[in-house]
Amino acid sequence: MLKREVGVFGATMMGIGSMVGTGVFVSIGIAAGIAGPAVILAIALAAIVATCNALSSAQLAASMPVSGGTYEYGYAYLAPSLGFTAGWMFLCAKTASAATAALGFAGYLLQALGHSGLVVPSAVAAVAALTAIVLMGIRRSNRANIVIVSVTVFALAFFVIAGALAVFAKGSQPWLPFFRPSVDSGSPTPGLLEATALMFVAFTGYARIATLGEEMQDPARTIPRAIIATLVASAVLYIAVGAVGIATIGPDALAEAARAEVAPLVVAARTFGIPGASSIVAVGAMTAMLGVLLNLILGLSRVLLAMGRRGDMPGKLAEVRESGSPIAAILAVGIAIAALALIGNVKVTWSFSAFTVLIYYAITNLAALRLPKDQRLYSSLFAWGGLAACLVLAFFVEREIWMAGLGLIAAGLLWHWIARTLARA
Repeated sequence: MLKREVGVFGATMMGIGSMVGTGVFVSIGIAAGIAGPAVILAIALAAIVATCNALSSAQLAASMPVSGGTYEYGYAYLAPSLGFTAGWMFLCAKTASAATAALGFAGYLLQALGHSGLVVPSAVAAVAALTAIVLMGIRRSNRANIVIVSVTVFALAFFVIAGALAVFAKGSQPWLPFFRPSVDSGSPTPGLLEATALMFVAFTGYARIATLGEEMQDPARTIPRAIIATLVASAVLYIAVGAVGIATIGPDALAEAARAEVAPLVVAARTFGIPGASSIVAVGAMTAMLGVLLNLILGLSRVLLAMGRRGDMPGKLAEVRESGSPIAAILAVGIAIAALALIGNVKVTWSFSAFTVLIYYAITNLAALRLPKDQRLYSSLFAWGGLAACLVLAFFVEREIWMAGLGLIAAGLLWHWIARTLARA
C-alpha cells in the first residue's frame, strides 16, 4: 500500500514543481516563434483552458482519490477503452515532457559551464539521478522537491523584478504590442492557437497532484486546494516572465534562443545590466527542469502502477515494496524517459506532449461530466468548455505530430484488446 504523507503545502509545491519548469524556461521561447508578441495572449488562453480542466480534475480526484488520475476516472465513469486511452496518453505525453525537461536542463547546464555538445548524455545522466531520488520514497522526493521549487521561484521572481526595472529604466514603452499576433502569412489565428496548445502543456503539472491521490492526506480537502493554488501561482509567474522576456529582447530573440537550444531567459537576463543576473536565472532554470523531471517520474510511475494493477501493463509494475515505492514502475519510467531524450530535439518532444496531453484532458472533462450531481464541486459548464477547447487545440499542433499521436492511440487500443483477450482466455 502507498502511504498518505503529503499535505496541502507539499502537494502545491509538487504541482508548482511540475509546472514551473520547461514551460516557462523553454516553451515560452518556442511559442514566441509561432505567435510573436501574442504569446502573452496564448499564455492567457492556455490558462483559461487549464482552469476548466483543473476544476474537472479536482472534483474527480476529490471523489475518487486513487493513484492513476484520469486512467482510473475513465474506467469508473466512462468505458475501459477510454480509461486505457487516458492512461496511455498520459504516459506518452508526460514521458515526452520529461525528456524535454531533461534536455532543457542539459542545455542550461552546458551553457552555464561554457560547453557545447554532450546535451543528450547530460540529459540521460539527469534522468538517472532523479530516478534514484524517487526510488528513495515519496517523503524524500517531497523534501527534495520543496528545495528545488524554492530555488526556482526565487530565480523567477528575481528575473521578473530585475527585468521590469531594467525595462522601465530605458524609458521605452515595450508593453503595448504584447497582444499583436504574428502575421507572417495569412490569418494569425492558426499560429496563436498552436502557441496556445504548446503553452497549455506548461499548465498541466497539477495532474501530478491527482495521480498521487493515494499518497495525499485528507484528499477530498487537499487535492482541490492544491490544484487551484498551483494553477493560480503558475499562471501569474508565466505571464509575468513572458511579459518581461518580450519587453527586454523581443519574441524573435526568444524564439531564436529556443531553436538554437540556448536558454531564452538567460539571454534576456544578460540585457539587465546587473552582474550575475544571467547566472541566477541559469541556476533557477536548472532547478526548475530538475523539479519537473522529479515530479514527472513520480506521476508517471503511479499511473504505470495503476495500469499494472488492472492488467493493462505487466503485473510486475504494480508491485509496491515495503518502503512504499513502486520500484519496477519507477525504473521502467526512468528508462523510457532516457530513451526518448535520445531524440535530442525539444520542439519535437514538446509538440508531441501537447497533442497527447490534450487528448488526456479531453477524457478528463468527459469523465467529469459523468459525475453524480451530489459529487460535483463546480458547474458542468467548466467541463464542457474544457472538453471543446482540448479537442480543438489538439489539432492545431503540426500535422505530422497529431497524425503520429493518432497512430499511437490506435496502437495502444490494439494492445489493450490483445491484453484483455489473453486475460479472458
